[in-house]
Amino acid sequence: MAPMSRRNPLVVGLDIGTYQIAVIVAEVTEQGAEIVGIGTATSKGLRKGVVVNIEATVDSIRKAVEEAELMAGCEIRSVVAGSAGSHIKGFNSHGVVAVKNREVAPGDVERVIDAARAVALPTDREVLHVLPQEFIVDDQDGIKEPVGMAGVRLEARVHIVTGAISSGQNLVKCCNRAGLHVRDVLAGPLAAAEAVLTPEERELGVALIDMGGGTTDVVVHHANAIRHTAVLPVGGGHVTNDLAAALRTPFAEAERLKQRHGSALAHAASDEPTIEVAGLGGRASHHLSRRALAEVIEPRAEEMLTMVRSEIVRAGCGQLLVSGVVLTGGGAVLDESVALAERVFRAPVRLGVPLHLTGLVDVVASPMYSTAVGLVLHGLKQHGVGARHGDGIFGQLGAVRERMMGWLREFF
Repeated sequence: MAPMSRRNPLVVGLDIGTYQIAVIVAEVTEQGAEIVGIGTATSKGLRKGVVVNIEATVDSIRKAVEEAELMAGCEIRSVVAGSAGSHIKGFNSHGVVAVKNREVAPGDVERVIDAARAVALPTDREVLHVLPQEFIVDDQDGIKEPVGMAGVRLEARVHIVTGAISSGQNLVKCCNRAGLHVRDVLAGPLAAAEAVLTPEERELGVALIDMGGGTTDVVVHHANAIRHTAVLPVGGGHVTNDLAAALRTPFAEAERLKQRHGSALAHAASDEPTIEVAGLGGRASHHLSRRALAEVIEPRAEEMLTMVRSEIVRAGCGQLLVSGVVLTGGGAVLDESVALAERVFRAPVRLGVPLHLTGLVDVVASPMYSTAVGLVLHGLKQHGVGARHGDGIFGQLGAVRERMMGWLREFF
């Protein structure tokens, strides 16, 4: 049976994670966007967000895409892919130009952003995104839209996200081998932020922590601009490894126990020995309490959140988190993780689930799908849909991708 195709254009987000690959299909309609399909597959072939086995990754992508195609009743040809991995780094930069005709023109804005992005990078790295924070015209700062203002000197403060060229190329290769055209590649931290943050949080100041299986992404927003991005090479897999070692049980069994019975706070868990743990190599199974599990999970979860806090403080953003912290990603589903984060950050913490969508909303209303939904929202921006959600962080990405799209084209 040939798959039927839909009348309206489709936007597909492909989140290639260390533990799970998620595909979300949205149909662009007059009213906005509607989720029509979702597919997931266990990810094999990635380590800490980076492709280490192309064949295994291609296989996992195919499985997730086929599941989404069945559900949406369509064929998936092109995707917006998310790139994670601790090679992704963000830093702030600054550029200055003279205004030509004493009035800021669009050409001046392009020139000042080019000046700000002219930073020396190692040959194996490239600029993924240049995100303007604010413009300064003749010492008047805090300007978001400088075009048309009178002045002789224009400055731009921007946030630049860079990544390793080879990691991005391997990601695109995997998608191509799975029969997909990559319309765009987006750094993972930015995608999750697009899906779960509210305009008020972006204005007041918020840290988004996306806890994945192999990496934890951090984004700090303040005054409607990104102040810091980072990807740390720690994630839920470290907790599972600790459990597997402490309980002497296989990794898959430790993962199942963590998801079903795990808690991030030991004192809140019961000490009734109700959990059966399978033994290794034919040994007899034994019984444990939820508290015994939590006593293994809590120190590792606390250590990871403390690393995130240190990263935010090191970047000079510790004072910007007026509206607190938002936790998302598969690692945030763990019981009591919000309470533990409140203890570590000494700030209000909420669980972030994807906003701004219609269609199969209840299916994706989980922190696990934040990145995939964010990729869809980013793809919709290019279709001109979604401007009503506030400009988000991709209003200004248009002129940024020349270099990146250059190497994307090499593969087609």
